[in-house]
Formats: sequence, C-alpha cells, structure tokens
Amino acid sequence: MSSPTISDVLRARRLQSGHLSPTPLLSYPALDAETGATVLVKHENLQPTGAFKVRGGITLMSGMGSTERARGVLGYSTGNHAQSLAYGAARFGVACTIVMPANPNPVKARAVRALGAELVEFGADFDEARLHAEQLAHERGTRLVSAANEPDLIAGVATAYLEIFEQEPDLDAIIVPVGGGSGAAAACLVAAAINPRCRIIAVQSARSPAAHDSWRSGRCVERPNKTAAEGLATGVGFDLTQRVLRENLADFVLVDDADIRWAQWLLMRDARTVAEGAGAASLAALLTLRDSLAGRRVAIMCSGGNASEAELRACLSATSRGPGL
Repeated sequence: MSSPTISDVLRARRLQSGHLSPTPLLSYPALDAETGATVLVKHENLQPTGAFKVRGGITLMSGMGSTERARGVLGYSTGNHAQSLAYGAARFGVACTIVMPANPNPVKARAVRALGAELVEFGADFDEARLHAEQLAHERGTRLVSAANEPDLIAGVATAYLEIFEQEPDLDAIIVPVGGGSGAAAACLVAAAINPRCRIIAVQSARSPAAHDSWRSGRCVERPNKTAAEGLATGVGFDLTQRVLRENLADFVLVDDADIRWAQWLLMRDARTVAEGAGAASLAALLTLRDSLAGRRVAIMCSGGNASEAELRACLSATSRGPGL
C-alpha cells in the first residue's frame, strides 16, 4: 500500500469542493496565557459531523467507481470515522454498515443511524469491533474501510493541514491527537511539502499507547486499550500511518486521561469550545510541553466535539481539582 503524496492531497481538496467548507483557525489570549505559547486552535469540531474525519469519508466515497459503490462499504470505529463514512455514503448513495463497540458514545451512535447507516454493536472495545468488521465484510462481500490503512482517508484529512498553513504559514509546531494515526500522518505529509521547519507532534493517551509505542519501537505493536477518550482508543498500530509517521514525525507524547479532561475544561472556559477527549488531547500535550514550546507559535488540532453528556459531566467535575488530579 503506497503512501499518499501532496498531489493526492490537492486532488482530495478538489473532490471535497462543494461538500465541505474550510474550518477556522482561531487564537484565544487566555489559552496563550495558560500555555506560554501563541496558540491557534483548528476548529474541526465545526465540521458537519463534528469531527475532522469527514474529510476522509468524502474523499474516499467521491473517488470510488460505480462498481465499488454498488458493493457498499463497511467500517469499524468508536464514532468519528463511523460518522465520516456514513456521511459520505449518504452523499453518494452508497450502502454503509458500521461496527462500533457495544454501548458506544450515544451522540455518535445516534448520528450514524440518522445518516442512514446500519449500526452493528459488537465487542468490548475498538479492537474487538475491528475483528468482527473484518469477518462481516468477508461474509457480505462488502468493501472494508480500515480506520487508518487507507491512502484516501489520509489524503482527505490532510486538507485540514493545507488550510492551517494557508491561514498561518509560519508555525513552529502543530500538535495532533492520534488514535489510528491518519490525522498525524496527514499533518506530516503536508508539513514536509510546505513547511519542513514546522514540527509535527503527536499525542495519545497513556492508557491506550499502541500508536505511540509502535512509533517509538519502529514496528506495529499491540497494547492495552483503556482510555476514556474514544477517539484515541486503539490497541494496535497501523502499518500505513506508522510508515508515514516514522518519516516525518518530530515527537510523540503521552498524556493522562485526567489531563485531557482538564484540557477539555480549559477549551470550554477560555475558547468557548466543546471538545471531546481526543479533541482536547492536543491542548493537554501543549501543557505537558509548555517549557519546550514557550514563546512558539503552535497550532492545536481540535479534532472533534462529539462529547457525550457523561463525558462533559466528568470534565466539569475535574474543574475543582486541576490537571493530573
């Protein structure tokens, strides 16, 4: 499987034309004061599905031929990739099935059903859902869409980073949350072509460190998958995204779930932004790296805003305790 190129990213932007609009890159003085950096928030939480993944779904579906569309698609996800596929499938008249772990985030599950996709709940976590999806796709003869090993998905989400550099060319760093790694791989791809000086920094929860440990070890590994931030909750590294990350990623950090909840609160308080756990992880990483990034111009990817009611209540309960407590 070949890695996408910057030409693929430009093609993806053309395919997305008429379906998606650019999202804003905004600054908030209160976040600057909190972090010691000049912070710019990329608001992918304002996408029609509430998350950046929709860029990949539109790109994948629009590039499929009629024969492949007729087979339908089947994906597995904790939620945002699911909505991406369901949204793209609805736009292009493609039958779509999604496998999510049992008892998924109700906000995301409800959105998938509202978009007309069939939702199958199976397994305790992302990895069990993935194995069931692979079996189900084989039985049905449906096109299986990986959560990360898809060049079109990476090229699609990379258009967000084209927008970032168009809006702010002179960044010192971009911090990107990682589950499967398509977003971080996309950031690496675009930065290498447009601004190689800009450091791409990835972040994952310490309770689900498979992508982090895969990058550190130079090979895809399995790890426990226990984070409450479902967008970061993968238990295995993915070959394609890891290959791209190994070429251009500057650093990869782990943060605690408690620090993610604190970052969610800061985004609500200081940026009037509702972010799900994965969407706040970049800010949590910036706070962890505040000494090394002090005075720098840093973009953080608010990758999604699809937080459940229970998640928001847990986030608010953390406000009296502060980070890491």
